[in-house]
Amino acid sequence: MIEIDVSTEVQDALDNSKPVVALESTIITHGMPWPENKQVALRVEKSVRDNGAVPATIAVLNGVLKVGLSHQEISELAASQSPRKLSRADLAICLTQKATGATTVAATMIAAAHAGISVFATGGIGGVHRGAEFSFDISADLQELARTPVTVVSSGCKAILDIPKTLEVLETFGVPVIAYKQDEFPAFWSAKSEYKSPLRMDDLKQIAEAHKMRAELGITGGQLVANPIPAQNEIPLCDIQPIIDQAIEDSFNDKITAKDVTPFLLSRIFDLTAGKSLEANIALIVNNASLAAKLASNFTDF
Repeated sequence: MIEIDVSTEVQDALDNSKPVVALESTIITHGMPWPENKQVALRVEKSVRDNGAVPATIAVLNGVLKVGLSHQEISELAASQSPRKLSRADLAICLTQKATGATTVAATMIAAAHAGISVFATGGIGGVHRGAEFSFDISADLQELARTPVTVVSSGCKAILDIPKTLEVLETFGVPVIAYKQDEFPAFWSAKSEYKSPLRMDDLKQIAEAHKMRAELGITGGQLVANPIPAQNEIPLCDIQPIIDQAIEDSFNDKITAKDVTPFLLSRIFDLTAGKSLEANIALIVNNASLAAKLASNFTDF
């Protein structure tokens, strides 16, 4: 039987209709080095708290699905050796084998929905990788958005991906893609891409009401709220694009595949930008956590 451990703080907030924001844990284990990973995780949680919501960082620890990690658990996860990277395909196996793993966007959505959390903040979702017409490398995050009723706040999809193909797949799956307060779909490290967002909304209450309306209509799945990185923290697309292209070429040359692709590309881009990509990544996830907390406050009336 599945064992879900919802922290006392998170459960109290849910029981009393207080806003809660789910947070993933791969940013801790696979996104950056120790001890910066721990510091950033706690900073993201603080951003949620500072904006009136309760953070619920999610991970699997020794076979227990934890919704709401303590500071000690975050510290232990950040320092852990080779934790698994969990998506829909491997979440159940990790639980069965009593192992430890960090949740991706897809796995975090599954756990959040089980716990009754409707809003989730992340950096950037996965999507369609460049060259997917040959590799068929498409993130499980996209199908999860079509299945699981959680509204996800991110800075679009990771800019290493094929943005127009990702948007096309999301449209096919019936996922609302909502740019917040701008017409263009953001490009992760850059506030704007070359592509127009399918939808634009400026009112957080309306975004929350749209989530509720989908449920009332019997439409499965969640929503993607694409929140641009603050202008002062962005790397302009004209500067980052050649670096992304170089990193992708390097991944092809090194025959990097499957789950290793994204960590490889992010690490290579970190090197090529002399660390600026990580600084931007931290800024955007903190900003997304802030917006998600404000959005979650509009869910408490449901």
